[in-house]
Amino acid sequence: MTVLTPERRAARTPGKPTSLFIPELVYFEPDALSYPKGERIMEWVQELRIPYRMTTSHNRITNLPGEGELEQYKIAKRTLVVGVRKTLEFDQSKPSADYAIPIATGCMGHCHYCYLQTTLGAKPYVRVYVNTNDIMTAAKQYIEERAPEITTFEAACTSDPLGLEHITGSLAELIAFMAEEPLGRLRFVTKFQHVEPLLGIAHNHHTRIRFSVNSDYVIRHFEPATARFEERTRAAGQVARAGYPLGFIIAPIIWHDGWQEGYAELLAKLAEELPPEAGKDLTFEMIQHRFTKTAKAVIEKRYPKTKLEMDIDKRKKKWGRWGQNKYVYPDEQQNALREFITERIFEHFPASRIDYFT
Repeated sequence: MTVLTPERRAARTPGKPTSLFIPELVYFEPDALSYPKGERIMEWVQELRIPYRMTTSHNRITNLPGEGELEQYKIAKRTLVVGVRKTLEFDQSKPSADYAIPIATGCMGHCHYCYLQTTLGAKPYVRVYVNTNDIMTAAKQYIEERAPEITTFEAACTSDPLGLEHITGSLAELIAFMAEEPLGRLRFVTKFQHVEPLLGIAHNHHTRIRFSVNSDYVIRHFEPATARFEERTRAAGQVARAGYPLGFIIAPIIWHDGWQEGYAELLAKLAEELPPEAGKDLTFEMIQHRFTKTAKAVIEKRYPKTKLEMDIDKRKKKWGRWGQNKYVYPDEQQNALREFITERIFEHFPASRIDYFT
């Protein structure tokens, strides 16, 4: 199997829109074909003549093509596994939401810094779940247990579901479901621009769509196989005009040469692109770059030419949620990043809200 790296794929189609994700290989777990969504995906795969195989479980996938670990990793990122979500206990998702709602795992993007590098370990393929009704039933139980409080669900903790929507339709189902839940809210974040299937849904303002954005330097050097900045901001304008609550995650905030100019340009361009009504209910989340020793080792193996700075001696050690030390910027740099970007946010969007900086 010939593998096109994100860099080669981008070089082959300069200036063209970021294309929809089309896997190069698909695996089906047997139970997936017992669901209408599984049948529809199989029809789609056969129509496009994508090679596919059956597997008893995604855990049994050990024979991915490719010579060497690095090539197998790249092929895995272009591999789709269609299965059933059996665990319907939702993980907490602080500070973004109350719970993570699991509709997909894995991402087709090649962001060098992504925490999925380590959490997905040796299985970085993309998985989608066809039993969306079961997942929504579980979500309703969580909502009822927490009543009369509002319960918020994050759909993008372990994937970028918008990049898979043309295959699954799961976001549209969740948005329509949550629109009918007085105490339920949905949110997800994306680096892709394919929002058209969501624009006509009666969402009842219960879903907040957020876009992950960054300085031009960070997007160019560390986010291959994702939408360009201009595509994301254009999609954000479409979302705002469709009446969805809108948000932006500036992450990871990276200290690099010219970072002040880069992040000032980012906020100025957002202000130029968005319609005036977008600023009335706009949220920002800010996450500084961090890494663990495990992530550093994995990233350097998978992206050996990366320019991502991961010098432990230049960082501050912080105890991580999952029992590992992570390395963040020293306080002086953290404060400079937070204060500068905060000032630019309120300069352009005075009515917006910053949910957190971490």
